[in-house]
Amino acid sequence: MTQKRPLVSVGMPVYNGEHFLENALNSILAQTFKDFELIISDNGSTDKTEAICRRYANADRRIRYIRNEENLGAGWNFDRVAELATGKYFKWACHDDLCAPEFLQKCVEVLETDPTMVLAYAKTSIIDESGAEIKKYEDGFHLTSDQPVERFKAYHHLVRYGNLCHPFHGTIRREVLTKLLPLGSYPSSDLILLGKLVLYGKFYEIPDYLFCKRDHPAISVRAHRAFHERIAWYDPTKKGKLHLTRWKWFEEYISAIRTAPLTWQEKTKCYRQMLQWLVWNSVWLTKDLLKAIAWPFVKLFLSRQLQFKLPKSPVSVKANNQ
Repeated sequence: MTQKRPLVSVGMPVYNGEHFLENALNSILAQTFKDFELIISDNGSTDKTEAICRRYANADRRIRYIRNEENLGAGWNFDRVAELATGKYFKWACHDDLCAPEFLQKCVEVLETDPTMVLAYAKTSIIDESGAEIKKYEDGFHLTSDQPVERFKAYHHLVRYGNLCHPFHGTIRREVLTKLLPLGSYPSSDLILLGKLVLYGKFYEIPDYLFCKRDHPAISVRAHRAFHERIAWYDPTKKGKLHLTRWKWFEEYISAIRTAPLTWQEKTKCYRQMLQWLVWNSVWLTKDLLKAIAWPFVKLFLSRQLQFKLPKSPVSVKANNQ
């Protein structure tokens, strides 16, 4: 007998998440909306994460636990849970965040009622390590214009000076999301995804604080403050390599406009918006270009430093001791 597909897939990528994992799992399993699957992808955890996940998976048939023996980076793991999803809608869930019991129910109601909506999310409470509220946060991504160009412009004004990107943890229409994967293994790939999604449909902000984002020292932006460290967190193979982040964002936006289901007039207006984006980001884009020019000299310097620090061969050491 073929098992009925769930309406919602929740994907939880995790690596060494033992401290907050059980609370996160409990908040998902306590949802008033029951027709979902929970996909957990363990990126080679070395703590108690595996034992916790297997215990929960054995107790609830809605949970699928997949373990990778090697940590392939956060970017790979976020893509992995989305690729394994089978539901009509999809939600990313981090191992340290919490959702109120009504979260999925209210998101699904919005998406089921209006097919022009591609994303539904709730307002956010920022919490600390113990779960106490630090502050309330409104992302303001209630983008309901019928015109994709207007939504795209509004999105860029929202993220011009940065955004904590909580709508990324909302519930997404999966048939649209699959067209935009992979998410990408680079900083702010979650924010760029929202810029792509808004070309396909509307965003709805549920006016209730149903999502709790945990702020603690181990989150990626605090544990990996240097940009090059954060890039390696997304993808370990990029460690020590040149990465022009702002130009990567620009490339992703242009590619999304080109492939989006828009008229040529709408695409032209979106390209014009990207000219404004170039002006806003000109300083950072110039820094990236200067970094690219200097990179061969930096690599040469680092390689010489490494050679200088390498220990001498045993033969040479023995000769020097004689």
